[in-house]
Amino acid sequence: MAIKLGLGLSLLPVLIGFSFQFFMADQEIHLYRRYLLLLIFGVGCYAVLSGGFLYLNRKKRTAGAVVEEEEEQVPEEVSLDKQMGDRLVSSSGLESETATYSNRSTDQNLELERKPAEIDEDLHSRQLAVYGRETMRRLFASNVLVSGLNGLGAEIAKNIVLAGVKSVTLHDEEDVQMWDLSSNFFFSEDDIGKNRALACVQKLQDLNSGVTIQTMTKKLTKEHLSVFQAVVFTDVSLEEAMEYDEFCHNHQPPISFIKSEVRGLFGTVFCDFGPEFTVFDVDGEEPHTGIVASISNDQPASVYCIDDERLEFQDGDLVVFSEVDGMNELNDGKPRKIKNARPYSFTLEADTTNFSGYVKGGIVTQVKLPKVLHFKPLKVALKEPGEYLLSDFSKYDRSPLLHLAFQALDIFRNDFGRFPIIGSEEDTQKFIDLVAGININLGEDKLEKIDDKLLRHFANGSRAILNPMAAMFGGIVGQEVVKACSGKFHPLFQLFYFDSIESLPVEPLEANDLKPLNCRYDAQISVFGSKFQKKLEDAKIFMVGSGALGCEFLKNLTLMGVCCSQNGKLTLTDDDVIEKSNLSRQFLFRDWNIGQAKSTVAAAAASLINPLIHVEPLQNRASPETEDVFNDDFWESLSLVINALDNVNARMYMDMRCVYFQKPLLESGTLGAKCNTQIVIPHLTENYGASRDPPERQAPMCTLHSFPHNIDHCLTWARSEFEGILEKTPNEVNNFLSNPAEYASMMRNAGDAQARDLLERVFDCLEKERCETFEDCISWARLKFGDYFYDRVKQLTFTFPEDSITSTGTPFWSAPKRFPLALEFSSSDPGHLQFIVSASILRAESSRIPVPDWGINPKMVADAVDRVRVPTFEPKADVKIVTDANATSLSVASFDDADVIEDLIAKLEVCAKRLPRGFQMLPIQFEKDDDTNYHIDFIAALANMRARNYGIPEVDKLKAKFIAGRIIPAIATATALATGLVCLELYKILAGGHKVEDYRNTFANLALPLFSMAEPVAPKEFKHRDMKWTVWDRWIIEGNLTLRELLDWLSDRGLKAYSISCGTSLLYNSMFGRHIDRMDKKIADLARDVAKVEVPSWRRHVDVVVACEDDEDNDIDIPLISIYFR
Repeated sequence: MAIKLGLGLSLLPVLIGFSFQFFMADQEIHLYRRYLLLLIFGVGCYAVLSGGFLYLNRKKRTAGAVVEEEEEQVPEEVSLDKQMGDRLVSSSGLESETATYSNRSTDQNLELERKPAEIDEDLHSRQLAVYGRETMRRLFASNVLVSGLNGLGAEIAKNIVLAGVKSVTLHDEEDVQMWDLSSNFFFSEDDIGKNRALACVQKLQDLNSGVTIQTMTKKLTKEHLSVFQAVVFTDVSLEEAMEYDEFCHNHQPPISFIKSEVRGLFGTVFCDFGPEFTVFDVDGEEPHTGIVASISNDQPASVYCIDDERLEFQDGDLVVFSEVDGMNELNDGKPRKIKNARPYSFTLEADTTNFSGYVKGGIVTQVKLPKVLHFKPLKVALKEPGEYLLSDFSKYDRSPLLHLAFQALDIFRNDFGRFPIIGSEEDTQKFIDLVAGININLGEDKLEKIDDKLLRHFANGSRAILNPMAAMFGGIVGQEVVKACSGKFHPLFQLFYFDSIESLPVEPLEANDLKPLNCRYDAQISVFGSKFQKKLEDAKIFMVGSGALGCEFLKNLTLMGVCCSQNGKLTLTDDDVIEKSNLSRQFLFRDWNIGQAKSTVAAAAASLINPLIHVEPLQNRASPETEDVFNDDFWESLSLVINALDNVNARMYMDMRCVYFQKPLLESGTLGAKCNTQIVIPHLTENYGASRDPPERQAPMCTLHSFPHNIDHCLTWARSEFEGILEKTPNEVNNFLSNPAEYASMMRNAGDAQARDLLERVFDCLEKERCETFEDCISWARLKFGDYFYDRVKQLTFTFPEDSITSTGTPFWSAPKRFPLALEFSSSDPGHLQFIVSASILRAESSRIPVPDWGINPKMVADAVDRVRVPTFEPKADVKIVTDANATSLSVASFDDADVIEDLIAKLEVCAKRLPRGFQMLPIQFEKDDDTNYHIDFIAALANMRARNYGIPEVDKLKAKFIAGRIIPAIATATALATGLVCLELYKILAGGHKVEDYRNTFANLALPLFSMAEPVAPKEFKHRDMKWTVWDRWIIEGNLTLRELLDWLSDRGLKAYSISCGTSLLYNSMFGRHIDRMDKKIADLARDVAKVEVPSWRRHVDVVVACEDDEDNDIDIPLISIYFR
């Protein structure tokens, strides 16, 4: 109908014009004005009608925020569609209580269907590394409802919008209250009295312009739900929830239903994804692989793999084989089950007795099969909850009680129309009685014991939604929505309960202290009390990093009121600037902030959430170089430190400083759907550096350069080549040209194989490979292709033919080595041409040569490259190829290195005279997040052609970007979960007085989902005589001691010092006779004169490390000694 109307309107002026010409053919001039007026009137009607139609149509199709006011007129008939591929949600129809639901006509489909949204890989690169393109496409086609825009609803909506679904509809019939400001970061005091959904919509839209945000402010009916793939409820009665869930469960196709609540320090999630839900990828991990070393002819068969890497297979896994030489029967692609999985072997549940004998080679790969889950409706799950998802095994019996408590709270609210009054003994007892009544009705399944104390805390805090709890559950539920829409990762099945009752202050809370103060923190005060709120506001915190973790922490701290008084202060430092790829997780930033300092923008955004926040943003890297900024006085003033970092070195430095100044440290990190938190408390727990992950295993240099066997090897090599030819070599060229004499002297002094190689690269770049035109760059690229993928392979296979035997008599080309084949260049091969185009453009850039318009046209470049003359390559017999896996350099030393270096220097001096005056190359630094700079194009082409040499599966540009760019997979949901958990621990630290068993370290994997909480490990304790100490202790000695006085001080404690150092210098060693002359010198003077340590004016002491023995000559690790000489 819409298209017909549009066509009719478009024909209207044509008809009017035709009529005008027809009637004017034989008319007098006095009739001209009459027809002209008719024409103007007709065109005017057309403009009004078509303009109105286009306005309505555009409004219906907008990708931006659509806010429907309750007074707005809505059509009586609105068609809503639900299809897996592409769905439309009309908020106008949802707002209309008289709306009817019907199928769209053909014309409506033509008008309203949209093409699938393109994935912005620059924006979503970190998320794509977790989900992949197919999952992202499913998300982009999904419509989600979030009902209840309290603090929890806001967190869920934020995470869903950042993930990038097609549309999010916000439903809420309530208005913003002062109470809401402590948990919903979208609200400000100006929003009080406005509808909660309407108050959120624009700020949510700012997070992601590609998601349609819509609102519903009237009562929700079951029929409204039919247009969504997933619906989330955060504040709905059980009766309504069961009604909605039953509709969703029985709908065709089923609608995923999620109900979640946060009540004080208690929370719950329930998921029902329908009677039959298929999980396409249970854990999101890449299929595990192994390289086969041998397979027996047995039943069952024994399979052994090379010990290059441990196998990750588990009993019951299905695997397939490929590239097996000899036992070809296994290459049929049929999945086979394994058992007895070991680090380097497993048993195959197959009879290989009559198979051909195994010869060599083979890849074994895990097969990941879809999993079908059968969910129970809420009504059934309440009576038959089954197994609960546990998070803390010290509370294994907590979930059944909370299952009853949340049901009792629902009954209480239905009976009294409100929550239990805070501090009301009468209401608390009614609530406890309700729990007891439900428990009795369970019959044989009833709980033997009910914890009244826990239920009192539950009742008193039940109205409050605390920000850390909302952040935590917002991450969990947000991830469940992604699972529901995509089938990626295993859903929560089906009930999860959690509490953090340990976060409460250890001292009993008085009823008067819990009363609201008519301020934005009233919800939090109702749980923790006003006295503790004052502690939060007066805290002095140092937060390092304002990226994804930092943005979440800042939001949490501002809502909690931390550092929100004149006595409190949050010092925020980050030396990084905002990039486009940050915007999909670091939600305090907008696209117009790209290029600005992260800490400054984040601090400004935090001030908009809570104007009372007292935050100082800095751009200093926390490191030894900035200890004059973050000096002793600064550290001594702190309440605690929060790490929001993304690298281990920075974490180790911050841990060292926290240990030194004995400050609590809140540590967290994420990797894809996984996250971990660690709480570091002085003298109570071990420090962060006490335990470290083992370093990642690096591939040997010879493997990368000559014997790759997986795509990671190819991409690592390609990244190294990029940096070598486009950054390091141009830098060396510039170093030489800037001061040829000094450069030559430096190379002569080095006189080794590495210096010879550097000079050869500089000479080749300036003489043999120098480019002056873009055509020269194409020639260079073509010759590089031949060198990389033909000449080197021919030389390698000439030196080591396929039938080569090692000194031990085994085939040289045994697994994991793969025999390579040289590539014959073809300009019609897209992979070959991608290499030429990208290499030519980057060579031109580094040579400061303009790229012509035709230089990015593959066809024209193909024509040009076909004209390049390539010399014939002949392998040489005397070439040495490094095969030692322990070699650290490919440079082979020679007895005539010095002569070669002299010859190269002489040639370079001649070459330099022929160059234009002031000639310099442009070193290119690798930048992974700009898809227009050809960096990833070149690396992907380089790696894929090498993979083709060795018969390794190639990868697309996106996968190449992840691996070569060393991109850390990241999603907003895991970040939200981690920061919520950390802030629950922050309550404990600032309250003080908690025992170590009250704290929790957490590892979580939202993909499974898995939550593993445990109390922190105590620090290692050292003992000597009657003294005890840990890593947290530092021995402080007042006075300007001499070396002799320090030795005597230690001797009095039964410690014989044999070595004393300061910084990297040795002040004293008992084996050095000359150190006796230092005995009567001041330690501070020795530090200055020997160690060259200048103690700044703001520091009163100098630190020394002492190595000691006891009376029995046993080494004793003693604490750092600080000598306060001022």
